[in-house]
Amino acid sequence: MSQIVWRKILPRLLLGCLIGVISWGLVGCSDRIESSTPSDTSTQSQSTLSEAAPPRILQQLHAELDDYQPQVEITTPQPDQVLTETTVEVQLDVTDLPIFQDENLQLGPHLDVILDNHPPQEVYNLEDPLVFSNLEPGTHTLRVFASRPWHESFKNEGAYAQTTFHIFTPSRDNHPEPQFPLLTYNSPQGEYGAEPILLDFYLTNAPLRLTAQENTDNPIGDWRVKVTVNGESFYLDQWQPIYLTGFQEGTNWVQLDFLDYQCVHVCDRFCRHGHDVRHLGSWYLALLSAIFSADPRHELGAFG
Repeated sequence: MSQIVWRKILPRLLLGCLIGVISWGLVGCSDRIESSTPSDTSTQSQSTLSEAAPPRILQQLHAELDDYQPQVEITTPQPDQVLTETTVEVQLDVTDLPIFQDENLQLGPHLDVILDNHPPQEVYNLEDPLVFSNLEPGTHTLRVFASRPWHESFKNEGAYAQTTFHIFTPSRDNHPEPQFPLLTYNSPQGEYGAEPILLDFYLTNAPLRLTAQENTDNPIGDWRVKVTVNGESFYLDQWQPIYLTGFQEGTNWVQLDFLDYQCVHVCDRFCRHGHDVRHLGSWYLALLSAIFSADPRHELGAFG
């Protein structure tokens, strides 16, 4: 589907989503949440979180985008490039996905760009300069992945790109180990006025779980992602987006950890992410902010 066609149908589809936000219905979905394991005694005895089906309109939009297999590339900076100034201009390329931002809804297919563990920047136009200034001397890592208009990441091969570069000289910071899995937090971030809320992350360099389980020599074959929301934890054993209900009104804390079969952390801080999320507790506020706000998602920051 061409970018011109998407520019025409996206506002209509998203507007239908916004108008129907109060009457979202749920359909049956499989329970992909694993309860706490015996080794994790910190989990609350009674869970307030539960999995919900994606809103129907998003299921329809998802199907419209399933034919795309975006291929993302970081053209500059180059891997292991040493720069002699504290400002870097990032140049990106993506094929098989038209990225743009609808002028009225301020939404559209885009790229999420993450420098080290800072909050992501959304890129809707590859011709606009993307510049990071006043970088600390040492090593830095860029991560880029393609996202749908509602901020769910594409998970096909090639939808993610990563490069590590250096300001003046290499250092030990911000350098994920290549032999370990890399967990990149995506959603939720910012403010929400309604549930269900999307939980999404990008996972690279992790073995296919069912295949790896057959290889007893692989210490991370039986991996899991531990999700902690306001002190309540559960485990995911599939790399798929999930929609959750049960967030508290006000500030919520979401943390993701990548664990091996013994529930031990197997990588550095790039596989542990914590984020503040605001749940405003109003269906109508979600509708109004999406229509009238210049940026429906107000980024509150990420921590390594």
